[in-house]
Amino acid sequence: MTTPTLERATETIPVDPLASVLAEVEAIPEPDSDDAAKTKSIVIVSVSGEFDKVLPVMILASSAAASDVKCRVFISFWSLLAFVRDDRRIVGDNWMQKMLSLMQRPGIDHRKLSKMNFFGMGPWMMRKLMKQHNVASPRELLEAAQLMGVEFMPCQMTMDMFGLKPEDMIDGLGEPVGAATVIELITNGDGALFI
Repeated sequence: MTTPTLERATETIPVDPLASVLAEVEAIPEPDSDDAAKTKSIVIVSVSGEFDKVLPVMILASSAAASDVKCRVFISFWSLLAFVRDDRRIVGDNWMQKMLSLMQRPGIDHRKLSKMNFFGMGPWMMRKLMKQHNVASPRELLEAAQLMGVEFMPCQMTMDMFGLKPEDMIDGLGEPVGAATVIELITNGDGALFI
């Protein structure tokens, strides 16, 4: 006896699938206009100037920009030497600063490996392998990142310490900034990487 009653109950209730879907959609809250317009952002803190550390910075920065993520790269300490113009062999004001640039040649095309450098053979082999496997060089990745709007921010304190001037640096770098600026960008952004 219960079965016919149930059948009768379902027969009398009209079921409209389109109406139920519309009701569910109308129940979804509207997205906040600020959230919808907000662009994701990331800060990459680059402190090492070695080939195998500069390369991932460039890969991640260009990948972030290609993914519509606002990317800023804070360049500090040894990584700053990778952003010195290649035609500047000796930089600095005093003998210690000049000696540092002699020991660690500035320029993105003159980076050493952190391990297995072997008097320049390590970077040469890496470049050879990269070419064989169609991997862009750090210079090519840097140029691509700049074209896509990645902001490279040199560290003011490191520039002062190494005796670097704006004319020593590659074209397209932003204004030098301090640690407080970077901390603010990191805390207000969506993520940070330290390389």
